[in-house]
Amino acid sequence: MIGERTLGQVGKLAGIGLVAAAVFAAVVILAARWFTGLESVSSWMDRYPGEYHLPDFVDDGFPAWARWTHFLNFFFMAMIIQSGLRVRQQQKPPAVWQPKKGGKKISIHLWLHTSLDLLWILNGVVFVVLLFISGHWARIVPTSWEVFPNAASSILQYASMQWPEENGWVNYNSLQQIMYFLVVFVAAPLAIISGLRMSEWWPKNATKLNKIYPAPVARKIHFPTMLFFVLFIIAHVFLVFATGMTKNLNHMFAGTPVDGWGGFFWMLGAVFLTIGVLFATRPLVLAPIASRFGQVSAR
Repeated sequence: MIGERTLGQVGKLAGIGLVAAAVFAAVVILAARWFTGLESVSSWMDRYPGEYHLPDFVDDGFPAWARWTHFLNFFFMAMIIQSGLRVRQQQKPPAVWQPKKGGKKISIHLWLHTSLDLLWILNGVVFVVLLFISGHWARIVPTSWEVFPNAASSILQYASMQWPEENGWVNYNSLQQIMYFLVVFVAAPLAIISGLRMSEWWPKNATKLNKIYPAPVARKIHFPTMLFFVLFIIAHVFLVFATGMTKNLNHMFAGTPVDGWGGFFWMLGAVFLTIGVLFATRPLVLAPIASRFGQVSAR
């Protein structure tokens, strides 16, 4: 049994869902190909191929700081999502943590989640600062209103399975640019301010502030934001592999536009390291680390 259903019933529902998804995808592809085949739409897409030229001050490629912060973002996000789900699902924590100077006791999973949040924020601050210092901000911040028709053109190309040409070493297509902008400058701040509101760092006696921004509102923001990150990561990874795996992985992991398998093996190492750490984040491993920053005890 899985919940109130048998394994066979779950399998049937999963099969029906897969068939429905395949039918829906086929309808979308056929409709998009018919639409893009119209002469007026085709000429419009010739005018807006899916991207526009970046300012001249933007250099090609991905510097070392971009590659390292990209990896650390993936690493911390995976651990934050795992620890956040544990906090959301836990009924009785296996251990609790308390600051050395005293204060409220919290579960060891919440301590890990909060600590990872701080490291993720620090990594994000470094990324954003270097992004603007280097001029690479124009890669993910739209600099022309043409971003919108080009993004619409990219959506049509993806939907029709006639995907736009990818050359992330030089430029992202406009849909990618908008999505990266939303992740860095909208979703990440929403995750931070909603997480801060639910944390122990939020001032409890700030009556007016708590009334303006109540905790239930923060909870309604925080979990959907996490789901957005998960869906983005799934789509991002799928497109990285589907639009030229070795080329894309070489860009972000090996720092080279040359085709080869170097970036793939670097990516495998990053994934195995992350999975290993995810499995290692158990109370017996966490307790000695957490005890360096506070007091750990049984519930």
